[in-house]
Amino acid sequence: MIVCSCNVLSDHDVRSAVESAEDLPRNAKQIYGCLGCSAECGRCARTIKTIIDEALGACAKACCSGCPHARTEAHQHEPAHAGLPLVAAA
Repeated sequence: MIVCSCNVLSDHDVRSAVESAEDLPRNAKQIYGCLGCSAECGRCARTIKTIIDEALGACAKACCSGCPHARTEAHQHEPAHAGLPLVAAA
């Protein structure tokens, strides 16, 4: 179903953006950014927010500890090589 006529976005587009985004989008503006467009008339914002809330379930407001969406501060700022053994150069 088309939820945004201006950008021709479907409910499937919105759900896919929620599921694939690195930082979970929690409002219409963030969804537009994920999908590479911007709000035009704004009539779809409430519908997009409802779809986001449904897709995120209990995580719609904020992720709880233990949730697969939750990211700890330590892991967000950890370098990619953190935790790997160091090998001395020859």
